[in-house]
Amino acid sequence: MDINQLRCFVAVGKELHFGRAAQRMEMMPASLSRFIRLLEEDLGVRLLNRSTRNVSLTSEGAIFFDEASKLIDQFDALTIRFKGGLKNERRTLRIGAIDTAAHGLVPALLNMFVPLHPNCDIHIIEDKTINLIPKLKSGWLDMIFFRAPQVIDASINVRFITRESCVLAVPMHHALAGRGRVSVDDIKNEAMIIPDRRTRPHSHELTMSIFKYSGLSPHVAQFAEEKQTILSLVAAGLGLAVVPSSYRNINSENVSYIELTLDESIKGLPLSIAWQKGNEDDYLREMLKLLNDNKRELTEKL
Repeated sequence: MDINQLRCFVAVGKELHFGRAAQRMEMMPASLSRFIRLLEEDLGVRLLNRSTRNVSLTSEGAIFFDEASKLIDQFDALTIRFKGGLKNERRTLRIGAIDTAAHGLVPALLNMFVPLHPNCDIHIIEDKTINLIPKLKSGWLDMIFFRAPQVIDASINVRFITRESCVLAVPMHHALAGRGRVSVDDIKNEAMIIPDRRTRPHSHELTMSIFKYSGLSPHVAQFAEEKQTILSLVAAGLGLAVVPSSYRNINSENVSYIELTLDESIKGLPLSIAWQKGNEDDYLREMLKLLNDNKRELTEKL
């Protein structure tokens, strides 16, 4: 069953005459009759009563006529809508972002984007990198801000943005809480809350490398997956944690953040943007342009 068969049937249903219906459709009566026959065979239902003089709708045909007419109207409206363009209609831009980007870079970027595109609805999904990538590949998301894995899927484009700096999260009443800056040597004997390696591989490796560079191994008190869990464990006095600097913007009671003195060879957490190859959406191009033109302003506090 296709749209042309439906058009032929509706034309016959309106005219109740094959000759007039064929004229309406600008086709030969024999061709029109064949379309109707193929439609009935496909459905396994007789839609028309035929005689040498009269054509009428069967009971099933009358029901099918009403539904087919609605479908044709919807099909034609959809065609007109997209051929005419969607420039004046509200559209949705679906953005995925890891927690730090969702609280830092993305809001700042949207402050630049929204005034330029007031008809755009923004839908933001905050999730981990391992969950965002499949949603991007499936088309459910238009772009993602994430920590790119070592192996990048060939179906997506990735653009590096910056490396996020880190700070040390400590309980409010910890002996180090009053310090403005600490070194790895200051925390070598402290219990540490370490991000889960499977779900937060970059954060996990960063914490481990900070200690490893100084010839040390962290005293692991707990592995944790969610950022709020990590901060809650710190607040409860169960350990310290190396976290992205943007965590300071999260309302976390009983947690203080201290600058970390690190060797220049210790790099921060990578932040990138990704989108599907072949995606030529205007909103996506505008977002990438804003990010490129205002990169310094957008990343200087990360």
